[in-house]
Amino acid sequence: MQKNVLRPTLIAASVIAALGAGYARYGDYTLVPKSSQVQPMAQATQQPAMPPAASAALPLPNFAAIVQRNGPAVVNISVSGTTRVNMPDAPPFDPNDPFSEFFRRFQPQIPRGEGAPTHGLGSGFIIRPNGLILTNAHVVDGAQEVTVKLTDRREYKAKIVGVDKPTDVAVLKIEADNLPVVPLGQPAQSGPGDWVVAIGSPFGFENSVTAGIISAKSRSLPEETYVPFIQTDVAVNPGNSGGPLFNLNGEVIGINSQIYSRTGGYQGLSFAIPIDVALKVEKQLLADGKVSRGRLGVGIQELNQSLAESFGLERPTGALVDSVPNDGPAAKAGIKPGDVILSLNGQPIENAGQLPPLVADIKPGSEAKLGIWRNGRRDEVTVQLGEMPDTQQAAVTSNGLAKGWLGLAVRPLSPEEQRAADVSGGVLVEAITGPAERAGIRPGDVVLALNGHPVANPGELRELADRVDKHAALLVQRGGMRIFVPLDLG
Repeated sequence: MQKNVLRPTLIAASVIAALGAGYARYGDYTLVPKSSQVQPMAQATQQPAMPPAASAALPLPNFAAIVQRNGPAVVNISVSGTTRVNMPDAPPFDPNDPFSEFFRRFQPQIPRGEGAPTHGLGSGFIIRPNGLILTNAHVVDGAQEVTVKLTDRREYKAKIVGVDKPTDVAVLKIEADNLPVVPLGQPAQSGPGDWVVAIGSPFGFENSVTAGIISAKSRSLPEETYVPFIQTDVAVNPGNSGGPLFNLNGEVIGINSQIYSRTGGYQGLSFAIPIDVALKVEKQLLADGKVSRGRLGVGIQELNQSLAESFGLERPTGALVDSVPNDGPAAKAGIKPGDVILSLNGQPIENAGQLPPLVADIKPGSEAKLGIWRNGRRDEVTVQLGEMPDTQQAAVTSNGLAKGWLGLAVRPLSPEEQRAADVSGGVLVEAITGPAERAGIRPGDVVLALNGHPVANPGELRELADRVDKHAALLVQRGGMRIFVPLDLG
């Protein structure tokens, strides 16, 4: 009996493996409690009656109507080529870092190398009757041939109109007319707790339907800085990538793109690209063949309570500037490391993840007004935005002397070390103890500033440390990255 149970499972696994590289999407269902009625007890005193809302059954949404109406506009996408089409290698996060798990777009590994045959599966949806289709960029990345299959089993060779990797959006075109299309909705009108439905091709099982709720909105994922993702608990697996996420009106509000997983399969955390973001990309790809984004020219990080207190803020809010390239728009406008950006063109910035997509959405060359917090007071700076180029980061060299009560033993950087790190000042950490050790500072780190004040030598660091009360914020460069680190000095 055991063998009869296992054999179909193994066959199914073989079929799935034969499908090649798949991409994932999201979907899930929730359970609705059955109605319960409290029977009155045959006693003089009766229990209080339950509210009508609690005693009545909660109606389930009509998912079937959404699928019947919109399913024909959801397509299966298969790609092939002679180079790898799976996602780029994940960034060099620590294996124990939970954020490293975000970098799964769920395509099983396939043979690599020049001339290695590759195949991939994904989903998409038709937005124009003339055959214009939206999907994920990683679904068609590196593909030499793209085939689109409709629900009526017709197949078309698709042309890749344009790809935008920063948002993971791609536009395809097939030569057909009078095709069914999906209605497009407004993600802003949906929120946490709202029902959503996903349709796609997980593991090649075409037009599979899953449902769930929106878990959160405006999620920022590591290295996905231009997309305020919609988080859902909809079940998504390889092959779902690029498929639509519907609201209960049957309108597409997102493109399923990524999942959080420790296994490669669905674990309850799914992320979709808001459809309004995708449509802006689609418009530029059709008009110009590329996407232009505004560039502010700063590195930013999130504020916590300790950092907020270090900079004199009542609560953690805004985006903390931790680096400003010398040739960028922000540097020309006078933005400095240690500034906290509180608003952009009057729109409040509550957290660092809000800023990049807002800046990117502004046309290069336009002026933007930044509300900032500097030296304990509010100010306003006007910046002329540039156009987003490829980013480059500096490398840092390491090697032990002046002790301070911050728990640091530091020494000046040699001219060669400064050139290698692309800095004009700073001090090299030789040893740590006390507050610096508890905060995670490491030997080899370069300390560039304390509480927003640049540090050029150990004497300056010691002088600045003497003015610190209970909290300090060190601007540290490590491995080509800059970040403010809060120190709790008691």
